[in-house]
Amino acid sequence: MTRLSIRHETRYDYERPVEFGPHRLLVRPRDSHAIRIVQASLTFSPPGETRWIYDALGNCVCILSPQGSSDSLSIVSELTIERYPAPLSPLRVEDPHTAVPIVYEKSDRAVLAPFIEPISEDPDGVLLAWLRDEAGRTDEPVLDFLLRFNSKIHDAFDYNPRVEEGTQDPALTVATGCGTCRDFAWLMVEGLRRLGYAARFVTGYLHSPAAGAVRGAGATHAWCEVFLPDLGWTEFDPTNGLAESADLIPVAVSRTPEEASPISGAILGDPGHVRLSVHVDVRPADPLAAAA
Repeated sequence: MTRLSIRHETRYDYERPVEFGPHRLLVRPRDSHAIRIVQASLTFSPPGETRWIYDALGNCVCILSPQGSSDSLSIVSELTIERYPAPLSPLRVEDPHTAVPIVYEKSDRAVLAPFIEPISEDPDGVLLAWLRDEAGRTDEPVLDFLLRFNSKIHDAFDYNPRVEEGTQDPALTVATGCGTCRDFAWLMVEGLRRLGYAARFVTGYLHSPAAGAVRGAGATHAWCEVFLPDLGWTEFDPTNGLAESADLIPVAVSRTPEEASPISGAILGDPGHVRLSVHVDVRPADPLAAAA
């Protein structure tokens, strides 16, 4: 078990004062067998009202309604969590034995259907052509294929972080050979869906024990989960070539990257130029931190 402290600060600065509609925050992980929240606080300016809900996928959502007008919006989430690792190496899939096609039980498939159907467009067949080259042998064991596919994205694509919101279409990522963590996660999700896998987009945080050893630290991170018989939802981070790593701290899952945005909402009025800054700090927590 690792105890971690997470500070996630988001700030919007506007050229002119605006008023605010409701904002949807995905900043708090859900307690599970892998994550226990010890302490949690949320501060924001301007002041407002909050209410907490679970959405249809079980994500913990804060609905924030800032009051009055302001030329800035600041939101700071501070967490102390305990992360329990679930290593992939001792596990194996008994059935099916091969990567493609994967076979789900009828009862599972009814639930997984929304995560099997591809969403993105590929009008020129760029993504499909790339997948045909990477799919490999039909007798390749499923975990071998997924680990190889995960590593292929990590090794073959250049990591270019960007501040601008939004996610590239997978076909564009393939065509340009570069992207950021959310682009690589979305490429893996949509690629696997086209091969018949149930896959979903995950957003959260990344613990980097060694400075500079991982890509995507210091900001929110994104990766892919794949549903496997006997294993359930299994994590793959193509940005860093990780699988079921304790350094991945999931906050929310979704069908699309847009649905997993850490902060989304509306402003009322003309803000003029908008400057966005996001800073995430994940570090070992004080072992004497009091339980909530």
